[in-house]
Amino acid sequence: MFYITSLTIAGSDCSGGAGIQADIKTMSALGVYAASAITAVTVQNTQGVQSVCAIDAETVKNQILAVCNDLNIRYAKIGMVNDKSTIRAIVDAINIHPIPFIIVDPVMVATSGNRLMQEEALSFFIKELIPKAYLLTPNIPEAEILAGMSISDPEDIRKAAQKIASLNCRNILIKGGHLEGDEKTDYLFCFQKDGSFEEHTFKTPTVKTNNTHGTGCTLSSAITAFLARGSNLSEAIEQACQYVHLAIEAGSEVTIGHGKGPVNHFFNPHPLIKKDSES
Repeated sequence: MFYITSLTIAGSDCSGGAGIQADIKTMSALGVYAASAITAVTVQNTQGVQSVCAIDAETVKNQILAVCNDLNIRYAKIGMVNDKSTIRAIVDAINIHPIPFIIVDPVMVATSGNRLMQEEALSFFIKELIPKAYLLTPNIPEAEILAGMSISDPEDIRKAAQKIASLNCRNILIKGGHLEGDEKTDYLFCFQKDGSFEEHTFKTPTVKTNNTHGTGCTLSSAITAFLARGSNLSEAIEQACQYVHLAIEAGSEVTIGHGKGPVNHFFNPHPLIKKDSES
């Protein structure tokens, strides 16, 4: 027997609400065994990010290789990558050990508004890492950076998705949480080689709360977990959106810290799921 397994490659959040801590909590709560490779150590709390210390690039690469050499990793989430050398290390590792289903969450801007990716790393991220993604999951500010345009409505989202698709990414989920309204809508675009695309929308009611720290990390990790559990892409996103909504709702009235608090990842935890083979 084997546990369903996934990998998160991301930065550490010492306050526990975002980053690799949120990833591990999410995957574990959904019954998936979570391996990890830490890309950076942040000094942060619910009020914001004070500093970022990148892990040595060779160490990042070797963490990924150590996990992939030992565990059967087919599903991975890549979160915060702070600099060019870290991105190169990740690309080198997955060139040695290809991972079929990589969800790239382009963590450029924290919920608090802090910039988390160095400017000089962006072009390398676009050229080398985005084409490795099975799914790219930018929020509105990140989609604006990648598309080079402002976004204020659903039509802007569609135009931005087409621009981002030109970066050699077939599946793009643009998260609409930054747009005002009684509902939050996320937009999935699945592009074909001829440029045509299918569009899917995922709607959840807006929860009035200050506790939204780490929601992007949580969503991409949940998608990774549901894919590892056997859902197709659209199903995995639907399930992940519902999980995040319920996690926000469950933690909406709890106070952790003095800023934007975390969601409740463990509102309904699952035991680790076993299967008969590693495939």
